[in-house]
Amino acid sequence: MNKASAPAVPGASVTDGPLIIDGKATAEEIKVEIAAEVDQRRAAGLKVPHLAAILVGHDGGSETYVRNKVLACERVGFGSTLLRYEDDITEAELLAKVAELNEDPEVDGFIVQLPLPRHISSDKVIQAIRPEKDVDGFHPMNMGRMVAGLPALLPATPSGIVELLARYRIETDGRHCVVIGRSNIVGTPVSILLAKNLEHGNCTVTLCHSRTRNLADIVRTADIVVAALGRPEFVTADMVRPGAIVIDVGTTRVADASKKSGYTLKGDVCFAEVAPKCAAITPVPGGVGPMTIAMLLQNTLRAAKGDVYPR
Repeated sequence: MNKASAPAVPGASVTDGPLIIDGKATAEEIKVEIAAEVDQRRAAGLKVPHLAAILVGHDGGSETYVRNKVLACERVGFGSTLLRYEDDITEAELLAKVAELNEDPEVDGFIVQLPLPRHISSDKVIQAIRPEKDVDGFHPMNMGRMVAGLPALLPATPSGIVELLARYRIETDGRHCVVIGRSNIVGTPVSILLAKNLEHGNCTVTLCHSRTRNLADIVRTADIVVAALGRPEFVTADMVRPGAIVIDVGTTRVADASKKSGYTLKGDVCFAEVAPKCAAITPVPGGVGPMTIAMLLQNTLRAAKGDVYPR
C-alpha cells in the first residue's frame, strides 16, 4: 500500500494485510529534507547546525542509539560532538559539562543520553540544560510550552509518532487513542500532542498505566494504540480490535543465543499476533526508533535557526 495514495484509516478492512508503517524510510525522507536545507544555509553563509551528545557509561542500547545519532548528523551535514564519560563520573562533574555546552556558541543543541547511573539525578541534569539547546525536548520549559500550545522544541519520540501518522495520512480527528505508559519521555507528551486541536491531533485520548484497571478492555476500545511501557510483547492479539492502528514504541533487548549480537530487539507489541488484526502497525526495529533520531535532527535545525527561542 502506497502511503501517498492509500491512507490507513482506523476501522479499515485488513483483508489485504496491515499497512506496515515504515519509520526507517520516513526518517530518510526527513533527513533528505534537512540535508537540503543545511546545504542552503551553507551556501548562504549561515551557520551549519551542530549537535552534541553526552554518553555516560557503556549501556548497549545507549551506545547504539548515540552512534546512530552521530551517523545521522554526518548524513545531513551537521557538525557533531560526542563526549564520553565512565559511569563513575560525579553528578557535579556532569553538571559542569552541561554548563560548558550551554555556553558554547558552536553547539546549537545537545542531549545527555538516558538512562544515567543511579547516583546522578536525571531531573537535575535535564533542568540544567538551557531550553533553547534542549533538543530532546525534555526541559520543563519546553514541556510547558507544548502543553500551552506555544512553539517548543518537542520531545523527539512523541513528535516522531505524530509525524508518522501525518505522513501516512492516518486519520486522527475524533478517534479514540489509548496510550499505554505515562513516562515524561513518551507516554504523557504523546497523549498531550494527540489531544491537541491540531491537524494531526484532535483524538480523544485515554492514558493507561500500571495502576489502570481493566486495561485490556480499555485497549480494545481504541482506534489507535500507542504502546510505550517498555515490556516486551505485552500487547497481544486479544487486546486489539480489528482494524486498529498500532504504534509500538518499545525497544527491549531480549537474550537470544541464536543471534550473533546475543540478543533480539522486541517491541511492546507481539507483532506476529497483532499485525494480522491491524489496519496499520509499526515494526520493531524500523518503526518509531528511526523517527526519534529524525526529529532530534529537526529540533537541532530549529534551534540553529532560532525558530522557538530567537538567537
